[in-house]
Amino acid sequence: MWLVDATIVDGSGCDPLPYRTILIEEGRIARIGGTPPPDAEVVDCSGGMTLVPGLIDAHVHLGLSSAIDASFQHQLSVAELAADMFANCAQTLEAGFTTVRDAGGIDAGLVQAVATGRIPGPRILHCGPLLCQTGGHGYMGAEWEPSEDWDTHHIPGLRSMSLMSDGPDEMRKNAREAFRRGAGFLKLCVTGGVVSRHDKLTDTQFTTREIAAAVEEATARGTYVTVHAHNNEGIRNAVAAGARCVEHGSRIDERTAAFMAEHGVAHVPTLSVVQALLDDASEAGLPAETAGRVGHVLRGQMDAIRASRAAGVRIGSGSDLIGPKQDNRGNELLLRAGLETPMDALVSATRVNAEILGIGEDVGTIAVGKRADIVGFAGNPLDAPKLFADRNSVTLVIQNGRIVKDRR
Repeated sequence: MWLVDATIVDGSGCDPLPYRTILIEEGRIARIGGTPPPDAEVVDCSGGMTLVPGLIDAHVHLGLSSAIDASFQHQLSVAELAADMFANCAQTLEAGFTTVRDAGGIDAGLVQAVATGRIPGPRILHCGPLLCQTGGHGYMGAEWEPSEDWDTHHIPGLRSMSLMSDGPDEMRKNAREAFRRGAGFLKLCVTGGVVSRHDKLTDTQFTTREIAAAVEEATARGTYVTVHAHNNEGIRNAVAAGARCVEHGSRIDERTAAFMAEHGVAHVPTLSVVQALLDDASEAGLPAETAGRVGHVLRGQMDAIRASRAAGVRIGSGSDLIGPKQDNRGNELLLRAGLETPMDALVSATRVNAEILGIGEDVGTIAVGKRADIVGFAGNPLDAPKLFADRNSVTLVIQNGRIVKDRR
């Protein structure tokens, strides 16, 4: 299959290449440039189409595809929860995101359903249930509910939000349990969070010994630990214990950014979820007062991006959208384009994310030998960043060399 007459933005940060062709063979990019033979299968990308690498969202929660409160108060059937998750997978792929990293909540069953083609969706890397302390971020039970009842909210084969882990020994056991369930990496919550009911953003969670136990288990399997973290003390504890990635990081200062850079720790900001909660928290199925907890977080994340960039930290891209309205993942790139440049936003959501996820040899750029994950925009998002946030502007999606959306 030949893609012809397109402008290519290859994800490396290099300038666009106009009027180029791409040859796809056996699901991979076999050649860039050249002329198709007369009998070739040709996909006409003329008329101003821009091809970019398949987008990567490094922080999603497919298991939180329904109204949050209703979801955890047994108000929705398993069938409804599953239907929402399947729909979320499909619309994520349709928006041009060919790979995602689920940062806590889904079971390997959903991953398998997508990977085997039973439902359309992106390639999913997941951590299974995230690891949190009793009453910490990631625990969604009501105040009156005994914490030992939390496991009753799990739906084997579909969703297990978190495992409460107190002390190094329990952390080690639950890390092993997460890997038994198919996790490819581990996610820990080391500070409070925006949608938490039982803590504050300033709270520091888990000791360095607890975090180190999870890091040991991940290292033994050739993988890594990423951490949900907002405040600097929690971030520095995690970095000192060996974590490899920080999610959100809304209070990263110069000292912490330098510490992260020194240890090769990446940063995945998540601006769009904060913007969405500020706009209307009820759309995620959360109380309206949740917006009051956000406050400075959006500005804090923007300042943290600047601190990380100045220190030389690798900066990825994640949406962290929750609830039933997750159809605008591209807004993360639009927000980042306004803070930095459209090219910075695109590179973070392609090449850098692929490197952070450990799949950079396979995806993340348009290059010979890489998997043919390619997205076509009706226009050039580098010139008009609003295209990133317009799902209708994504007119062509190719995943593993197969066309999964074609609205040219």
